[in-house]
Amino acid sequence: MDGITFQLFAVQLFTGLALGAIYVLLAVGLSLIFGMLTVVNFAHGAFFMVGAYAGYTVFQYIPNFWLCLVVVPVIVSLIGIVAERFLIRPLYGRGIDYPLLLTFGLAYVMVELVRITFGKQGLPVDTPELLQNSVDIVIGQFPAYRLFVIGVTALVLAGLWLFIEKTSFGLIIRAGARDPQIVRILGVDVGKVWLIVFGLGTAIAGLAGFLSAPMQGITPEMGGSVLIIAFVVTVVGGMGSLVGAVIAGLLIGVVESLSVLLFPEAAKVSMFVIMAIILLVRPQGLFGRAGLMS
Repeated sequence: MDGITFQLFAVQLFTGLALGAIYVLLAVGLSLIFGMLTVVNFAHGAFFMVGAYAGYTVFQYIPNFWLCLVVVPVIVSLIGIVAERFLIRPLYGRGIDYPLLLTFGLAYVMVELVRITFGKQGLPVDTPELLQNSVDIVIGQFPAYRLFVIGVTALVLAGLWLFIEKTSFGLIIRAGARDPQIVRILGVDVGKVWLIVFGLGTAIAGLAGFLSAPMQGITPEMGGSVLIIAFVVTVVGGMGSLVGAVIAGLLIGVVESLSVLLFPEAAKVSMFVIMAIILLVRPQGLFGRAGLMS
């Protein structure tokens, strides 16, 4: 730990926030789907990976990063909508194990399709030219792209909060998360709600994959490791809690980043240590599952 200055510590802290922002997007999408549909989506990491490859593909034909930022979530959302409507929906009511196993198999199919299409080797992804520089953040220089990722995450979370808290459809989502039967009795088309929620959750996962690509490159297996992290974050925050997903995602990102600086040997297991401690103290996670936006 010798030679670690305050400036280095602070920059590493911001690095953790950027990493945590990706984890937040992943966990929010996962929690949104679980909170409304009670589906443990094991294909969530695969949708993350598809987002990265979709961005890479679209950029080959339309070399405009900003357009890809909008198009990629739409593409992944459409794939998610098809999967929910024709694969997952027929299994509702048969127990939580059936959708879990189906999404587990779906993840393998998606990974193999990407391997067949793009090959097994990883692909590098360039940082957008406008965001390749560093920015002075008082405590030191920090990559502009990582600040951009933090900013996009904040905007997505703000938009999601407004959508769920301030719109009539958001009210239906919150009510459905608490008692789907009541929503049916009131005459709401629950199938339409499920479709939109699953599409929204997968769109956010795809966006996270696209944003992470310039920081780590892309491989067909990239969804596997982040799926584990997404579940750790979701469990720590509380299954079904979006607020918990946000706080836990940032916490895990910062802890992992600072572990690399202070105790590199423990960097890979630090998140599991945090999860174990929190579950011992509070088995339901930091925010439990009192409701979708609890």
